[in-house]
Amino acid sequence: MCTVKTVKCVVWDLDGTLWDGVLLEDRRVTPRPEIVEAITTLSERGILHSIASRNDADAALAKLSEHGLDEHFLYPQIGWHAKSRSIPEIARRLNFGIDALAFVDDQRFELEEVGYRHPSVLCVAVDDICDAVRSRREFQPRFITDESRIRRLLYRSEERRVGDEEDFVGTSEDFLATLDMRLKIAPALEDDLQRAEELTVRTNQLNSTGRTYSYEQLAALREDPDHLLLVASLEDRYGPYGRIGLVLVETGDGPWTLRLLLMSCRVMSRGVGSVLLHHVMRLARAANASLHAELVETGRNRLMYVTYRFAGFREVRRDGDALVLEADLSAIPEPPAYLALEVV
Repeated sequence: MCTVKTVKCVVWDLDGTLWDGVLLEDRRVTPRPEIVEAITTLSERGILHSIASRNDADAALAKLSEHGLDEHFLYPQIGWHAKSRSIPEIARRLNFGIDALAFVDDQRFELEEVGYRHPSVLCVAVDDICDAVRSRREFQPRFITDESRIRRLLYRSEERRVGDEEDFVGTSEDFLATLDMRLKIAPALEDDLQRAEELTVRTNQLNSTGRTYSYEQLAALREDPDHLLLVASLEDRYGPYGRIGLVLVETGDGPWTLRLLLMSCRVMSRGVGSVLLHHVMRLARAANASLHAELVETGRNRLMYVTYRFAGFREVRRDGDALVLEADLSAIPEPPAYLALEVV
């Protein structure tokens, strides 16, 4: 199994970190070139950025905008509260586990306070961050895919979606109907495999087993006649979400077994996981096969159990650490009216 774990988002302090000096004491502060370079390098690797800073929000955002840096930072937390309070809020907004974050500051107290409150956050002193970006494995994703390079833009689109949804008057389903969502499900191609590995490494909450798969494992499974490897991609009127879903089904003798159902956390509220699962159920029914699914409870993927149960799966046995469920294929719902499904 692939066990490399990378940071998904770096949370930066501002005063003494992103720039030298204190903004409210000297409005002429300028960003440190080596820090800007580190931010740009990480962005190209698909690692996101946010801010946890004790500062005046308007002044800080204006300074970032002045230097063309504001677009790099998602859900910045700028105010006078403890930075340890900002960290979980950023994770919540990004829909990440808190252990996917790193925190950079120039003050030892701030690093220790965040580290004490959130031991799973990687805390790095600003004097060490440039070397860390070059050498630490946490900042070195195995592959840099096309989606890695535009990940920040994908999350920017999601910010607009969320903002519009908060302002929308009506039900959640009414809002989804305005999105013009288009879901494509297709057998994985060789070009999909780097992103497929990345999905298994990066996705924790919506991974039915918590297992990760390397590029080499996925390539072998794609060629295996007894396995079906599917990739799902999504777009809407705001733009593409990219490849956001992965399915691995063992289709040999006996019941089909769903070894992995995985969805990007970015589409958690879109109902896409159920649509993908229903597609697999229809494929099994068309092949006159029964369908089982493995679920390994990780403490963070409870929603996957709920997804299976709502789709009509029932528990049949436990196999080691895996709960085995069986699907009722007698009545499979059609995709919701707010979503167009393309099957290749």
